Amino acid sequence: MTTAKGTGKGGSRRSAASGRRVRIATWNINSVRIRLEPLGRFVREWKPDILCLQETKVVDPDFPLDAVRSLGFAHHAVRGQKSYNGVAIFSRLPLASPAFEDWCDKGDCRHLSVELPGGVELHNFYVPAGGDIPDPDANPKFDHKLRFVDQMRDWFARRRDSRPRILLGDLNIAPLETDVWSHKQLLKVVSHTPVEVEKLGRMMEAHDWVDAVREVIPPEEKLYSWWSYRSPDWDMADKGRRLDHIWVTPGLKGAIRGAEVARAVRGFEMASDHAPVLVDLELPA
Repeated sequence: MTTAKGTGKGGSRRSAASGRRVRIATWNINSVRIRLEPLGRFVREWKPDILCLQETKVVDPDFPLDAVRSLGFAHHAVRGQKSYNGVAIFSRLPLASPAFEDWCDKGDCRHLSVELPGGVELHNFYVPAGGDIPDPDANPKFDHKLRFVDQMRDWFARRRDSRPRILLGDLNIAPLETDVWSHKQLLKVVSHTPVEVEKLGRMMEAHDWVDAVREVIPPEEKLYSWWSYRSPDWDMADKGRRLDHIWVTPGLKGAIRGAEVARAVRGFEMASDHAPVLVDLELPA
């Protein structure tokens, strides 16, 4: 069973002398327009300061901005496309310098970055799922996924410096044996194959990323953020995978104050198949 760590629901909004306590959430919402009710409930109960969404599945003019902003987010950046992909960032803190990269030159809306107060760079990603066949020669979707991760590795490697950065989102890879319900049975299943895990590891090393969630929740503990809709009782079966991540650069490692997978949200009515992942950080004021 996944246990919550850190400050739990609501958290703390007080600022310490050393900085500002900020709660950051990432959630593959799997179509924002049909999940406004569970989204509202999640925000009211967990109170994130920054909310990063993936798979919003809506073009920018049709994004339900008023509904999401009414939850207390004065600032936003969205980048979407019809029916597929789409990323968005909503924040109670000011956002600056919105930007994105066109990974693999496909024109997909899978990346969005902003600058937070204090000069912290935040990158929101939706990495391709990769289809069902873990063979890049036989499956173009899997080839796309591997190339996407390689490009992320190279892009961040070229920017390896002291600037504080946060990388988060649905990375669609569960790297640890404890990030899946059965390491042995999923070795040949896309999201936990050795080649995906190796490439994610190389991408992590290229920029010295720190897995903020596993800094709080020990790597020995089973932890998932996704449970298939195909399971008639996802909670009882608990055949999950940890596909959603929040990473920070080494300079922010000491700023980590808590982390949690909001597993209960997976059980909400009209739920996404992903649960939100949250990290509390003490960021520069």
